[in-house]
Amino acid sequence: MIPSDWSQASVWLPLFFLGAMGFAMLSYVVLDGYDLGVGILLKRAGDADKDVMISSIGPFWDANETWLVLGVGILLVAFPFAHGIVLTELYLPVAIMLAGLILRGVSFDFRAKVNLAQKPLWNFLFYFGSLVTAVSQGVMIGRHIIGYESGVLGWVFAALVGICLPAGYALLGATWLIMKTEGSLQLRAISWARASLWLTGLGIALISAATPYFSPEIMSRWFSYPNILWLAPIPIATAFLFLITDRALHQLKANPSQREWLPFTATVAIFWLSFFGIAYSLFPYLIVDRMTVWQAAASTQSLWVIFWGAIVVLPTILAYTLFSYRIFKGKTQPLSYY
Repeated sequence: MIPSDWSQASVWLPLFFLGAMGFAMLSYVVLDGYDLGVGILLKRAGDADKDVMISSIGPFWDANETWLVLGVGILLVAFPFAHGIVLTELYLPVAIMLAGLILRGVSFDFRAKVNLAQKPLWNFLFYFGSLVTAVSQGVMIGRHIIGYESGVLGWVFAALVGICLPAGYALLGATWLIMKTEGSLQLRAISWARASLWLTGLGIALISAATPYFSPEIMSRWFSYPNILWLAPIPIATAFLFLITDRALHQLKANPSQREWLPFTATVAIFWLSFFGIAYSLFPYLIVDRMTVWQAAASTQSLWVIFWGAIVVLPTILAYTLFSYRIFKGKTQPLSYY
């Protein structure tokens, strides 16, 4: 199942692209996750706060979505055999996600151009587009984890992930706002983060408990001896990060300027650990129990061509992302980018 000669390009090139695709998709989930979270929280804010919330994500949100394009692009060119199956199985949630992203893009600009009477409509559409996008992404993740199981329980599991992921995005968005805002909005963001924190924790716990049910191999990987011993630090560290976040939010309620960065950093770490858990559960399959990374990969000659492009494009996108966050660091200023 897993090749033994790692010196062969036909072995390590697919792994390189798997890692690049995983990094791109994780970057998208974290970076676009917080601005989707801000959109989901928009409905709970007052009119004045809505402008500040949008301003906090304005310089970043287009660049954040670049990671999704990169991840899907790698799937298409490096793993063409899996690409067709994945998009066929996920046709409906992908279409809904694209509709949500389009709605977000339109409402993001229109809310700043229309008269005051129409602005609440576009604020609502931005919220709705963010929620639809988050739910559809959760359904896609749930469907992929269980290998596109077609039974009722498979769809129930996908729906569960679809419900839980928006809570995780709301947590990312709220902790982002804690870093980027001040005053009453920051205090509201602390309350939103505390509410989202335990919903996210409950979702992760339920998904972690349900996933092994759908795959005996995943069950064996996590719960057989001695795997259970050396994998135990992952759920323990995740629980510890939830406690750190909760403690930090309690302290921020009393002193909003104390380590504002900590809840967001801990939340990102929770997403990283969750991603590692999913990756460990699925490897070496790109499609669970159906197609391994090497079976899904393009020819070695094609991968070499793509490789030279990837080692230029990936660092460039990463450098630009880091540069933009450095330029726009600090507290959010009033809307000025339209």
